[in-house]
Amino acid sequence: MDNVFYFRVESLRALMRENGWDAVILTGSDPHASEYPAPRWKQVEWLSGFTGEAGDIVVTQQHAGLWTDTRYFIQAVRQLEGSGIVLHKMRVPDQVPIPEWLASLEMDAPVIAVDGLCQSVEAVRELQDAVPSAHIAAVPDLLSALWTDRPAVPVSPIITLGEDLSGESRESKLRFLRKWLVVKGADAILISTLDDIAWLLNVRASDIEYNPLAISYLLVTLDDAFWFVRKDAYSDPDSETADSFDELSADGITVRDYEDVSFALASLKLDGVDRICIDPAVLNVSLREAIDDGEQLPEVIEVASPVPLRKAVKNSVEIELMREAHLEDGIVMEQFLYWISRHAGSVNEWEAAQELGRLRAAVPGYRGDSFETISAYGASAALPHYITPKEGSALLEAHGLYLCDSGGQYLFGTTDITRTVPLGPCTALEREDYTLALKGHIGLAMAVFPRGTAGCQIDALAREPLWRAKRNFGHGTGHGVGFYLCVHEGPQDIRQNFNSQPLLPGMICSDEPGIYREGMHGIRHENLLLCRQVGDNEFGSFLGFETLTLCHFDTSCLSVDLLTADERSWLNDYNERVYVTLSPRLPAEVAAWLRTKTLPV
Repeated sequence: MDNVFYFRVESLRALMRENGWDAVILTGSDPHASEYPAPRWKQVEWLSGFTGEAGDIVVTQQHAGLWTDTRYFIQAVRQLEGSGIVLHKMRVPDQVPIPEWLASLEMDAPVIAVDGLCQSVEAVRELQDAVPSAHIAAVPDLLSALWTDRPAVPVSPIITLGEDLSGESRESKLRFLRKWLVVKGADAILISTLDDIAWLLNVRASDIEYNPLAISYLLVTLDDAFWFVRKDAYSDPDSETADSFDELSADGITVRDYEDVSFALASLKLDGVDRICIDPAVLNVSLREAIDDGEQLPEVIEVASPVPLRKAVKNSVEIELMREAHLEDGIVMEQFLYWISRHAGSVNEWEAAQELGRLRAAVPGYRGDSFETISAYGASAALPHYITPKEGSALLEAHGLYLCDSGGQYLFGTTDITRTVPLGPCTALEREDYTLALKGHIGLAMAVFPRGTAGCQIDALAREPLWRAKRNFGHGTGHGVGFYLCVHEGPQDIRQNFNSQPLLPGMICSDEPGIYREGMHGIRHENLLLCRQVGDNEFGSFLGFETLTLCHFDTSCLSVDLLTADERSWLNDYNERVYVTLSPRLPAEVAAWLRTKTLPV
């Protein structure tokens, strides 16, 4: 066995024997419950070779397993080959989550080690409840003894956003949070999620690829705010970051070193904090233990933070800027699709992704992509989160379907769009799948629903055309999107999993049903939708969606007879709006081509 990951698992087992650990759990997250961790915390990837964003690993002396969901099944099987790690499938009817799986081993008083910085308080409790006899050892940076070239905690320049971009000052946001503390009868709250901190302080950085965030913690009291960030990395008093720190200081924010947070939490009572709020769903267990390490312990109130919901409801400035971002992104996308139409048969997946990146980078205010571009032709697109290889990319042949899922980060907004493009003649099955997925997309985009409706209650609108044809897709239909923040944000979503959070005016969600056939093709149609009020009457208040994304849907491979009159009307109206809005700003040859692609069906 010469697989490097096999030997890494074996070295972990040796470490387990040295420490008396019966099992080790490693998550794909970081100390801040991030979906996309910085390289320092890509522990699952280091140990197994699996590069998907969602995956946890359990290692015992007899077994090593990766738990991931339907988006990554095909990818996981390929990447785990030779490692000795077995795939455990989640989001399937017979799923067995990690706590239940460990309980089934019937170990006698096992010692289960977790990386205390990367496991939430809630996750550890669920594990303890499932295996009551276990001792849970929270070991910070558990893999560091083996991972000798482990990357450092990242640091990047920090900028601040004015109200012209954020729509609300940090003083106003902190006032909102302090009023919430008063209602809760608390003196302080610890915020550990990076996008919530960035939103509260109106700061952005690039510590994590594709996410404009700074690795940090924020402690807010009734009178003060302490930001724990890599302050020691900035020694140049004339730097942009130093200016940002000065601005924050002027607004009453005390900047402290990232590593000081544990000491500060152990000293809360000494600093006049008698009651502190934490969110056990996201706070890592090591910091929870730091609070308990103090000589005088404050009362801990476990409660969900109010910040994610407030952040999810965009203000009027953010909404207008997001419209601008989608206008600029639409111009990019149409030029890219025109380029694809002229180069099918002569470029590969990687070259196409590079061209799209080049076009986006030319937009003033561009700050990078919002995630790694998925550029997938034919069978590659059957992997919903396909990683486009630089070497060995598939040629975009002049037939079949090409899927491109991409997005941009701009100073004035975040975009996320998927288009499935017919590159020439398509099979009857490709045409039918393409049309059914588009019917699902249109069904959700046209939705009207009473205020108080949650995303899980309208998810079926995007699936019904597929279900009727006995087809389905395994991922969610829609996720929240941040404003020059994370491309995935909550608390709202549109998926089958129960989530009681109602959709509210000002929230932005994706609409992305798809169909995936292993070894054949993958199809996804994605726009971003703004939830807005559409009317009031004696039956209540009703909400619907405004489509923000501006990029045509190709009708050349539609099975038009599968569309209803309402669906055809929506599609024709949308494509016409795209043409009318974008054509004045497109090169003449692209505008002329777009006219031919947006004719009514």
